[in-house]
Amino acid sequence: MPWRGEGALLLLSAASGAADAFVFLCVGQVFAGVMTGNLVLLGASAAGAGEDGVALKVAVALGAYSCGVAAGALMSGRWGPGAGVLLGAEAVLLGAAATLWGLELITSYGDRLGVLALVAVAMGVQGRVRGPTNYLTGTLTSLTGRVASREPRRGDGWVLGRLAAVVAGAALAALAERWWSPGAALGALVMVSGALVLETGPCRGGPRRPGRGKPRPDRGNPAGAA
Repeated sequence: MPWRGEGALLLLSAASGAADAFVFLCVGQVFAGVMTGNLVLLGASAAGAGEDGVALKVAVALGAYSCGVAAGALMSGRWGPGAGVLLGAEAVLLGAAATLWGLELITSYGDRLGVLALVAVAMGVQGRVRGPTNYLTGTLTSLTGRVASREPRRGDGWVLGRLAAVVAGAALAALAERWWSPGAALGALVMVSGALVLETGPCRGGPRRPGRGKPRPDRGNPAGAA
């Protein structure tokens, strides 16, 4: 069913927003999945602006995200392009981060770097799942261009939903951090788990066709997208 794949992408987009908000608010002024933003922060830090220690956090995020992307590529090559293995691995990583944070075991700067690395690796793995869900500048660019040129596509409602889902996920993590800080990392885990259920659960309409699950051209990420 098409809605299952689109629903999974909505949940993953929300998970991306929640993960980045958690890391930015709780770990400190960096992102787990938005590498363009981290590169900007690195440049500002090199010029003496921003908080102390941001450069190290950015370096950890960049390295961990790259490791996650590489691991996702290797897993896809070994077990095929299905999203189940990737989302399962991501859920384990996010679960570890949520457990450490929820049990208040993060007591030092090094511990925070470790949590940052776990979430960034998870976001890198998610980046290998079909369709962009943690770098949506290209998605926004394509959607706005189609609207401006009056050439909408059938799935643009889902595309707009993914953009809104990022905002909703970030808001959820921010509210959790404000009202129940130990649960600030749970939002991303719950949403990825939901996406995993949608991707791997049995379909009433029978098995998926071989072509389903491949990214459509409108889900591409133009060069320079965040």
